[in-house]
Amino acid sequence: MHERDEEATQQAIQFPAAPARRRSRPAWRTASLVCERPDTEAPRERLLCCGTRVLSDAELVAVLLGRRAASAEAGRDLLERCQGLTGLAAAAPQDLLDAGLTRAQSAVLAAAGELARRLVQGELPGRNLMGRPSEVATYLALRYCGIDQEVMGALYLDTKNRLLAEREIFRGTLSRVSVEPRPVLAHALRVGAAGLLLFHTHPSGDPSPSAEDLLFTRRMAQAGDLLGVRLVDHLVVAGTGRWVSLRERRAW
Repeated sequence: MHERDEEATQQAIQFPAAPARRRSRPAWRTASLVCERPDTEAPRERLLCCGTRVLSDAELVAVLLGRRAASAEAGRDLLERCQGLTGLAAAAPQDLLDAGLTRAQSAVLAAAGELARRLVQGELPGRNLMGRPSEVATYLALRYCGIDQEVMGALYLDTKNRLLAEREIFRGTLSRVSVEPRPVLAHALRVGAAGLLLFHTHPSGDPSPSAEDLLFTRRMAQAGDLLGVRLVDHLVVAGTGRWVSLRERRAW
């Protein structure tokens, strides 16, 4: 009887089997699988797993909107309403509120736009701007192209074409702006500029210079020569990637 009870006790006691050792996955394979996540996954999760470059413009905007499950459609709708990234970056907080965003979302997007402008602006000082029209045009587009009026201004340069000052001179109607060389050159003399880079925006989205643009450029170049202030360029900016250099077109 005693031996039978001891045998039954041994059968009742069962030790768990040792867990099978899992083979570690090579790091390169893990990274490969991470970036194979489906496009339908929330943009925020794809960004955290695969980085920012795998996301479209609309998906990046969706991440800024702060919705964990936000889809690219939310960002795409906002980009269409603001007429692209440039319009979104230049949009005022009230414009974003009017578009139906919350106060928190409007603040985040407005801050992101200002950071973009400051980042580009920070690259300008200390550089020879005469050979960098694309960088200057990108900065001007971020700064001014959200305005539904033509804006004319100037970047004032030293003898090495480095930035001394920036000034908005005129703001006009949707179709045209009335300008004269005098106030543009008066500020050049005030800051001791040796040259200036003139700019103005075309809210229509077409950067093609008008006959009036060409005429004013020639007048500005002639007036500047009389005062010893060289016209370095005249940029017509209609958006990021849409601009014209009148110097390159030999307008004067």
